[in-house]
Amino acid sequence: MKTLKIALLAAAATVAMGGAALADDSPTVTFNLGAASDYVFRGISQTDEGGQVFGGADMAAGKFYVGTWLSNVDFNNGTTMEYDVYAGYKPTVGPVAMDLGVIYYGYGNKPSGSGDEAYTEFKVAGSVPVGKGTVGAAVYYSPEFPFKSGAATYVELNGSVPVDDKWSLSGAIGHQDVDYNGDYNTWNLGVSYALTSHVGLDLRYWDTDEHSFGKIYDGRVAASIKATF
Repeated sequence: MKTLKIALLAAAATVAMGGAALADDSPTVTFNLGAASDYVFRGISQTDEGGQVFGGADMAAGKFYVGTWLSNVDFNNGTTMEYDVYAGYKPTVGPVAMDLGVIYYGYGNKPSGSGDEAYTEFKVAGSVPVGKGTVGAAVYYSPEFPFKSGAATYVELNGSVPVDDKWSLSGAIGHQDVDYNGDYNTWNLGVSYALTSHVGLDLRYWDTDEHSFGKIYDGRVAASIKATF
């Protein structure tokens, strides 16, 4: 279950701020580490239905953030690693919490002649509080999807609601559109549990409407644990 995220304008913003603002916007760094029974991204298994180990680091300064994230993958072509680099800006517009960012997806140990798997996406997302929960929407755009399959757009509606101090429910519905081929719809629904303030569990059902594309598009349940520090 991927956590995406990106912009390097924090230094310029800091120069324009006074002493009190500088203290409030001092950079903070957090790390994350976790494991999952399957790495599912937009309804598709990225590990050929195998297990996942992942980790990353994020730095935030005021409303700006930058980070990186690593995971194992298995595309049945020799590629074994994904590394993401991202940055962004999180303004608030009225009741809407925005997230404007850019994400680069890179891949390691790619066999020669297998095509270009790396790509870049631009993100515009927003969420609003609804009762105790939140409802949000996001649009991701890539000018060139993997293997030169053309421009691609992913649109998602999502929401989450706490059940109590430990439990929460969340889900999403999305549509992936690719110029060359491969359009499909996807959805997920899951429950999360906070073991501690730094460790959480997630159990989630994922599915798509294109099982004919292969078994990695089939419905599946994935369990994960993630620690932040």
